[in-house]
Amino acid sequence: MKKQKNVLSDETEAFEKVIEKTESAFYQLRLYVAGTTPYSVSAIANIKKICEEYLKGRYELEVIDLYKNPILAKGEQIIAAPTLIKKLPLPLHRIIGDLSVVDRVLVGLDLRKVKEK
Repeated sequence: MKKQKNVLSDETEAFEKVIEKTESAFYQLRLYVAGTTPYSVSAIANIKKICEEYLKGRYELEVIDLYKNPILAKGEQIIAAPTLIKKLPLPLHRIIGDLSVVDRVLVGLDLRKVKEK
């Protein structure tokens, strides 16, 4: 049983290190929108609210209007808008579409684990 207890302790310690790293990590985010449509305006407001609540002081958010900068869509392989890209911390993640579902965005930003059914 002693061996099993050490494994459990090691797993707990590893989990705590991941949480600590996540709580201090700097996030670099890029949001691609298509003009000033209600959907784009909503996406911008939603991600700003999420960032201020969960990442206050630890994020940089760049909003790119694909109508004004269409060439950037090709470089990042954007196929739909809005698209949020988490550049840092690694790994890179993309969240496409509705950003109003907070749990979905938090999972995409690695701020919350996926809930198992």
